[in-house]
Amino acid sequence: MENATKTTRTHLGRKISRIRELRGMKQDALAAELGISQQAVSKLEQSEEIEDSTLEKVAKVLGVSAEGIRSFSEETVFNIIGNTYHDQSTSLNFQCTFNPLEKLMEALEANKELYERLLASEREKVEILKGK
Repeated sequence: MENATKTTRTHLGRKISRIRELRGMKQDALAAELGISQQAVSKLEQSEEIEDSTLEKVAKVLGVSAEGIRSFSEETVFNIIGNTYHDQSTSLNFQCTFNPLEKLMEALEANKELYERLLASEREKVEILKGK
């Protein structure tokens, strides 16, 4: 009975850690956003229970709700990712609204114009220096 109670308990610190990792955020970055030390974040992530006010602050920084942290489940995340991937792969209905080659050529022309302006500016500098 004791084991069943332990497995159903939520460890909020681990959930925060996992959400932070999924977001690609380091403890240092979370600490800076919260205005605390990295060690304090580490201690927070080791805590099974966290005060509501602290949880709200962490949730805001992580871009989720406090309830989202409480109900976070990796199994659910993987199911969502799997279903999303499956849904997109079966209906390859990607419609590009522009021609990628045209965009590439536009960028190349813009780059060329920028280079020409830079070259003209450098020529002006040389002429000014010759005049002195």
